[in-house]
Amino acid sequence: MNASTTAHDARESGGAPLLELEHLHVTFGETVAVDDLTFAIEQGERVALVGESGSGKTVTALAILRLLGEARVTGAVRFAGEDLLGKSERAMQGLRGSDIAMIFQEPMTALNPLFTVGEQIAETIVAHEGVSPQQGRIRAVQLLARTGVTEPEKRVLSYPHQLSGGQRQRAMIAMALACRPRLLLADEPTTALDVTIRAQIVDLLLEIQRDEAQKRGMAVLLITHDLNLVKRFAQRVAVMERGVLVESGPVERIFESPQHPYTRKLIASRPRRQVTPVLPIAPVLLDAREVSVSFPTQAPGIRGWFRSDRFEAVSNATLDVRQGETLGVVGESGSGKSTLAMALLGLQRTAGGSIEFQGRPLASYRGREQTTLRSNMQVVFQDPFSSLSPRQTIERIVGEGLALHRPQLDAAARREKVSTVLKEVGIDRTALTRYPHEFSGGQRQRIAIARALVLEPRLLVLDEPTSALDVSIQQQVLTLLATLQHKYNLGFVFISHDLAVIGAMAHRVAVMQNGVIVETGDVEKIFSNPAHPYTRKLLNASLQG
Repeated sequence: MNASTTAHDARESGGAPLLELEHLHVTFGETVAVDDLTFAIEQGERVALVGESGSGKTVTALAILRLLGEARVTGAVRFAGEDLLGKSERAMQGLRGSDIAMIFQEPMTALNPLFTVGEQIAETIVAHEGVSPQQGRIRAVQLLARTGVTEPEKRVLSYPHQLSGGQRQRAMIAMALACRPRLLLADEPTTALDVTIRAQIVDLLLEIQRDEAQKRGMAVLLITHDLNLVKRFAQRVAVMERGVLVESGPVERIFESPQHPYTRKLIASRPRRQVTPVLPIAPVLLDAREVSVSFPTQAPGIRGWFRSDRFEAVSNATLDVRQGETLGVVGESGSGKSTLAMALLGLQRTAGGSIEFQGRPLASYRGREQTTLRSNMQVVFQDPFSSLSPRQTIERIVGEGLALHRPQLDAAARREKVSTVLKEVGIDRTALTRYPHEFSGGQRQRIAIARALVLEPRLLVLDEPTSALDVSIQQQVLTLLATLQHKYNLGFVFISHDLAVIGAMAHRVAVMQNGVIVETGDVEKIFSNPAHPYTRKLLNASLQG
């Protein structure tokens, strides 16, 4: 009996849903986060809850587990017929992790850095099943093996920072499955993962859910803004906008015939190709030839650690970027994309090769010329919340480069310049006196772009600038970047693991694997007819996930 049959039979037999939310309201002071939400999940069913950031998706999941602290929660949350809102905290502690488990969005934050992965998985088993720590550790090894972690006997002894992003996410899944829950809440489980790892995690969740649905009727509530993931994983979808459920139904119907304008907006927000042809006479801005970057590695010795060898992060990379052109750089985590970007900016020492900007080697820029070089080559990082100082106002953050590179401007002139560039990226002048935490993720990314543009650079390096954004916000940022590139004839180095984004933005693409550029050329030609097996693997994973 498969998962869909289980859900269907439960409905046909008139059995109570596994989870039922009825007129759920969640408020934080005067702010309404969830407004009159009613829906149910049957045993063995896979339901996706979709919407943009701030739509109330995660708040809904936390309300189910009663993890919202001082928030006011009213209505009904029934699990297997029992009202969770009326249970004592002690009763909820017994329920969390055993009957209802959650996979959080960012495992590096959710996992305790002071304990090994094995200890954290075993802790759940020991707490809920009363087994010995040794038995818990044995089960932890088995769970890591089941979730596809290589060498699980060794990985149980690893700390979270010693695992890759995909391994940490698998460890989170193992922890959530430790007590074989009846309901699994998965909050953006694949957001920051590479396309190949994302496809693997989706396959893993599908396999586990189908297996557990047959054994125990396990259902999954998937919280995501990734519509490709919804189409592949879920049977039914519920769409939330600003705390309100606006539409729900079978995945096929919602995607083929969405009724609500907001649902249609989400589905239409997939990246659209928007590139302006590069002029044949456009000069080369950046020219890199056989660039290599290596780092010393360490090995244990009799008297501690010693340097044993060098790890080559980038090997003989050759590429160029012309004025008005976007070069996409794609590859999995660890392929060397960001290291290459830092080398191109002159922020990472190279072990070999040459890098020229506007016909001159980077090493030849000295003194004041180097300051000019820095203003002409700017970078936008993946996470604007981490790259924007929380202690500075937006005016100081965006104007900091002007104070350094344009000392002739007085305070009034700097403010006017900052206001102008903020307006250009869609941020109102009232933002000048506010701080980063007062803005949404998409707004913070616009501020980060403004900080880079205020110096009027010739080349912009974009390191995963849209990976953590909602689909509609992502499309807005991509449209903004395309508009700015056309207006100012900027050169872009666009680093991403999202091939749909690269397909929408890039003129040419360089594919990196293990520090080596394995294929490069026109993005449409390579995406339609890839020559290298690794490129084909990335494209296949992108289509699946």
